[in-house]
Amino acid sequence: MQNFNTDYLESARKQFQYYKLLGDRTFDQLAEADLFWQYNPESNSIAIIVRHLWGNMLSRWTDFLTSDGEKEWRNRDAEFEASIKTEAELREKWEAGWKCLFDALDSINPSNFDTTVYIRNMGHSIPEAVNRQMAHYAYHVGQIVFIGRMIKGQDWQSLSIPKGQSAAYNEKKFAAPKRKAHFTEEFLKDKQD
Repeated sequence: MQNFNTDYLESARKQFQYYKLLGDRTFDQLAEADLFWQYNPESNSIAIIVRHLWGNMLSRWTDFLTSDGEKEWRNRDAEFEASIKTEAELREKWEAGWKCLFDALDSINPSNFDTTVYIRNMGHSIPEAVNRQMAHYAYHVGQIVFIGRMIKGQDWQSLSIPKGQSAAYNEKKFAAPKRKAHFTEEFLKDKQD
């Protein structure tokens, strides 16, 4: 069981790092004004999505193992107001949310892996709670990437396999021997280089 726990947590960490990287690489392609662009008054800007992610991450991951994931101090409705005013503030909240998440993941160990985690009084196993948040963050990071891609148009730099390059990508992958590896490793390695 311990291998499952550590393998699962390592895989979850890499997946979260990958979603964070997609957001980082989207921000890097955009001008500051782009971060506040809204398709229409009812849609969310990238800044609004980041504020929501930040609020959710702080609420869910602060005291992850010991308190309900929906904190009394959270004001979810305010997360959807356009209150972030600068790119620096956006990036500060983005980093703070992810730091809270990664610190919480680091607190999980074999002695507490069986802890029941509550979100709005509903009990979750640790994998259920982690998977719930991973799906939520992937949903919103996908929105961030989509908005960035709409803004940049043909100047968008692909964050995965560029159009028309699937065959070359697959050829490279199948030329390598079979091995156990997490698919995010090549993306995360690029970030470290």
